[in-house]
Amino acid sequence: MWVATVLLHTPVGPVRTGLTSHSNRKKLFYLPKPDAFLPGSRPRSSSFRVSAAKKQLSELRTRKPETENFSIEKDDGEGSDVGWLPAFPHVLVASMSNFLFGYHIGVMNGPIVSVARELGFEGNSILEGLVVSIFIVGAFLGSVCSGSVVDKLGCRRTFQIDTIPLILGALISSAQAHSLDEILWGRFLVGLGIGVNTVLVPIYISEIAPTKYRGSLGSLCQIGTCLGIIASLFLGFPSESDPHWWRTMLYIASIPGFFLILGMRFAVDSPRWLCKVGRTDDAKEIVRNLWGASEVERAIDEFQAVIKNDGSDVDSSWLELLEEPHSRVAFIGGSLFVLQQFAGINGVLYFSSLTFQDVGITSSALASLLVGVTNFAGAIFASYLIDKEGRQKLLIGSYSGMAVAMFLAVGAISFPLDEELSHNLSILGTLLYIFTFAIGAGPVTGLIIPELSSNRTRGKIMGFSFMTHWVCNFVVGLFFLDLVEKFGVAPVYATFGGVSLLAAIFAYYFTVETKGRSLEEIEMSLNPNFGAGDK
Repeated sequence: MWVATVLLHTPVGPVRTGLTSHSNRKKLFYLPKPDAFLPGSRPRSSSFRVSAAKKQLSELRTRKPETENFSIEKDDGEGSDVGWLPAFPHVLVASMSNFLFGYHIGVMNGPIVSVARELGFEGNSILEGLVVSIFIVGAFLGSVCSGSVVDKLGCRRTFQIDTIPLILGALISSAQAHSLDEILWGRFLVGLGIGVNTVLVPIYISEIAPTKYRGSLGSLCQIGTCLGIIASLFLGFPSESDPHWWRTMLYIASIPGFFLILGMRFAVDSPRWLCKVGRTDDAKEIVRNLWGASEVERAIDEFQAVIKNDGSDVDSSWLELLEEPHSRVAFIGGSLFVLQQFAGINGVLYFSSLTFQDVGITSSALASLLVGVTNFAGAIFASYLIDKEGRQKLLIGSYSGMAVAMFLAVGAISFPLDEELSHNLSILGTLLYIFTFAIGAGPVTGLIIPELSSNRTRGKIMGFSFMTHWVCNFVVGLFFLDLVEKFGVAPVYATFGGVSLLAAIFAYYFTVETKGRSLEEIEMSLNPNFGAGDK
């Protein structure tokens, strides 16, 4: 399934905002002018500079607390770094939702024939497709309502409530289904829960993870999805000999839901949301435990400055996505998911089993497992690179690699000089495509959108972006086989390669590097109206 530098026309020197502190460290902080992020402008410098005219922002960073001056700029390396471990258990619990997502992606692929035979619609390809795709309808509706629910209830409570349809859908309506209607309702409920969770998990991780490790921890979303797919494929092997095994697989699908509900009882809520609803002391405690005591005053000051600028009401309106800078981020988020889906990942995954059959791998489960392992390897590699190389580099490199892989497969299909060589090149192109997708296009797309979004509209922008994702996912799945039958595999794969190149170009010109910057720093730099209310 599931971004770099900035040039200012008139750059100014660094604004030193740390005056005195107990450690006497020098701290420099840079922010770009808002116009540097307008679509079509090409960023070139990795330094983030701030205009001297931003008086309100300067005052925010130099204002004294009770005993000492402080600044919110990046450390020069001498400060205490508590690392990623304090936040990891909370991120791991949240990533259980992605495991469920991946599991439900794969759980119906193998046993659908057994399900159709037992429930009496065997041979009806439309109904078989409906059982699989009703999941997407539920996910779309879940994405629609997710933003408002997260704004009002916060991430932790939303996780707990949203897991209920996941458990009911798997345990009651699907595993115990005795009719087509019952299994359709079960799949719909599962999709509804997944739709909320795919929006919720990236928001939650981006808001609780330390800035330095936000990318690596955020990549656990993709890793969880890969593990869920692999688990469903492993568990699907007995379905080839046991026609009733699909019920057991759906019972098993309910188990991670119980772990998720229990785990969220001990997980923290987003300190940003807590600050927004007035629970500042709780927010301070979470920041102290997850980010370190030295970050508390700085982080809370940033939170409050952004909240003051956004307004005190907790919920946002969908109409705000039509206003700058929210409309720009919504455009980027929606476009990234449109390009991701029309670059053909689901089509390639579907057709990969036929590609493997050409080289003698006749077991579709084994072929899917090989694809899943490749996807997982790419996700692991991405978790290492994402905070080192940055989001934009990974997006550009990922889509460029996907384009090369598609053109390699097209060449092997269109100009078969040797049958064995052609088949091997097709396999190589397929695996290279999946690996390069998992390095960037998969994990980075879901991560960079909440990073670019404002605190006020993050839920709504993520909801809109994933609504776009599910619509495109459905369209590709609906027309892929018809297009292959009408035009052939090579032209369709060539189109996927062309879209991948277009996505790389889009990432080059329209996305902004977010590596190493707090969410508040990003929001302040993107919003030309920040602090205007104080002037």
